[in-house]
Amino acid sequence: MYTLLSGLYKYMFQKDEYCILILGLDNAGKTTFLEQSKTRFNKNYKGMSLSKITTTVGLNIGTVDVGKARLMFWDLGGQEELQSLWDKYYAECHGVIYVIDSTDEERLVESKQAFALPPAHHGDHWDLPLHHQGLGPQHPTWEGAHP
Repeated sequence: MYTLLSGLYKYMFQKDEYCILILGLDNAGKTTFLEQSKTRFNKNYKGMSLSKITTTVGLNIGTVDVGKARLMFWDLGGQEELQSLWDKYYAECHGVIYVIDSTDEERLVESKQAFALPPAHHGDHWDLPLHHQGLGPQHPTWEGAHP
């Protein structure tokens, strides 16, 4: 009887969980995006003051409930020495948000290089960056940013 009730409870109230990576260079706005998402979707969350957001060293985790889904955002540090760790998280995630500071035109080439890392193979599928699928950024300065 417990198993039946437990299953019914999970069916009615448990949310599907999806893990989303937030990637980009340091100071691109990844943590700001995460904080703004939490503020928008969590009614009781007041949010961190934008002036108190500092460079992420390691990982920030945030959870947002949207309908019957729970999104777990993993905000990874964007410093060059941390970018080599990004691929360790790909196998566990369901999606990637790549954040670009479009006002920092001096770093667009660097951002494009970090985004254009070779696609990773995970068992039965290949993960391709969006621009390899013809869905990439349309910003004219981005198009001119050749590594």
